[in-house]
Amino acid sequence: MNAEQYSYIQPTATIDSHHPTVSTFARENAGDGCDSRQKAIRLFYAVRDGIRYDPYSIELTVEGLKASHTLRIGKGWCVPKAILLAAGCRAMGIPARLGFADVRNHLSTARMREAMKTDVFYWHGYTAIYLDGIWVKATPAFNIELCERFRIQPLDFDGHNDAIYHPLDLNGNRHMEYLQYRGEFSDAPIDQIIKTFSQKYELTPSLNSADFDHDAVRETAPNRYRLSENSFRKAAGRG
Repeated sequence: MNAEQYSYIQPTATIDSHHPTVSTFARENAGDGCDSRQKAIRLFYAVRDGIRYDPYSIELTVEGLKASHTLRIGKGWCVPKAILLAAGCRAMGIPARLGFADVRNHLSTARMREAMKTDVFYWHGYTAIYLDGIWVKATPAFNIELCERFRIQPLDFDGHNDAIYHPLDLNGNRHMEYLQYRGEFSDAPIDQIIKTFSQKYELTPSLNSADFDHDAVRETAPNRYRLSENSFRKAAGRG
């Protein structure tokens, strides 16, 4: 491992891979006796499906983005989920860094579209993991339940190929379009993200008090699942 790779296994302000909660999460999910690729794959799925995607819960502070914080609350948007995957990898001695791109994302809710005034998600986060001499992209943002609800092919990660979003959903509609890559970093560039968000978005406090899961179920259930009232409540986490 060279000096550059070594720097990507060190804890940082948000990638607190040395935190006991993160270390325990990594050990329990990576598995014993596995090679680095298998450990990274297992960590990817643990983050993808074990942490709910919630774009309403944006908190652009060191404390709000820490991997240990995301584990504690059990939810997060794409950036803290990418941070958690990077932290899990680093805790297992696997070099990992944070990557960012601007994307046009068609998985959203009416409340979020109204708040953002755009379908472009700036500084969409993913994790770049160093495996067998190459950096491989892994995007653990959308948990499988959310993908099923919105009719989106879940992203799988095999440790060999980049796991980035499909351009179309399962109905053939546009899902995700990558507009530009912003680079890969050893830690979250919070100041840069805040600057862009302040310029591009008109976010309102209403998102912080809203329930993304409830909105997602309400907007997708009538046409796609025809949920009964009881199953609607269960899917929204209320029954």
